Amino acid sequence: MKRFLTPSSSRERVLAALAHEQPDRTPRDFWAEAPTMERLFAHVGHRDKDRLLDQLGIDVRHLEAPAPPERQVGEGVVQNFWGERYVYKPTPWGAMREDVSGTLADATSLARIEAFDWPAPDCLDRSTLREQCRRHEDRALLYGFADVWQRPALVRGWENMFVDMVEHPDWCHFLSRKFTDFYLEDYTRAAEITAGRIDLYLVISDLGSQHGPLISTAMFREFVGPYLREMTARIHHLGGRALFHSCGNIRPLIGEIVDCGVDVLDPIQPVGPDMQPEALKREFGERLCFHGGLDMQTLLPHASPAEVTAQARRYCEVLGADGGYILGPAHLFQPDVPPENVLAVYAQ
Repeated sequence: MKRFLTPSSSRERVLAALAHEQPDRTPRDFWAEAPTMERLFAHVGHRDKDRLLDQLGIDVRHLEAPAPPERQVGEGVVQNFWGERYVYKPTPWGAMREDVSGTLADATSLARIEAFDWPAPDCLDRSTLREQCRRHEDRALLYGFADVWQRPALVRGWENMFVDMVEHPDWCHFLSRKFTDFYLEDYTRAAEITAGRIDLYLVISDLGSQHGPLISTAMFREFVGPYLREMTARIHHLGGRALFHSCGNIRPLIGEIVDCGVDVLDPIQPVGPDMQPEALKREFGERLCFHGGLDMQTLLPHASPAEVTAQARRYCEVLGADGGYILGPAHLFQPDVPPENVLAVYAQ
């Protein structure tokens, strides 16, 4: 029989849910694009993010280790320290990133890929991590932005990466190896600096379209699984849990993802019957926790606040039965979501 716990802090509430124990209420997380935050601040009448999160009862805080600044590489095109390239498209509340082909999209040899000025883990500024932990000592803490496949593909260019998996698999492995080694070291350093205080470590790689996986199970096992398994093994060694993010309908790959050691699946994008909370809880609820789920494409931008709250309640009741769920949106809150609907997610 599952225990019903009355936590003394937000962190205990989250840890209880992750242990598949029933906390006093479903724990809550929050993340939003920068323009969304501008719209929210205008709505609530202040710019204090911690105050806003406290008012919403958010139980998780995301630690920050700033990366090197972007640089301009063309008209309107910027590049980050990994070589991802993108443009910023305006919205009424601020600019949003839109990816374009990365710096290695024109590479025609492995030597060209190897010659890129690859970043070292020293480039991240972890100097305030201890202070962030102290400031949020009663919250569950999430760290990182590791990737093992998708962002390597953005550096190479999506089309090129898909071709490379067939024609130049060693190029793909080189890229994933670079990212994996960087984040293995990054997460190790963050854990040492914070004395093992971090509860969740994020690993991302978008593997799904609206209709199904972007790659086959065989391709997943060759190009994603080994690196994801390394990341989860290191996270567990550091005393944390692995939160894996993939958009889209990834139902055929969820078993593989669990076998790689993932503890929590995000954002459980509800793009069809296979990704509905009832089906996922029934099939994977014993082995996996869930994070997110509230539809960002139709529900949150277009529904009424009452409808949003009703769906949030549904997810808490279904995925949160006997623990195993953290409430949140199916991706970062986007700028087209009315502030009233952001607030309605947590109005229960």
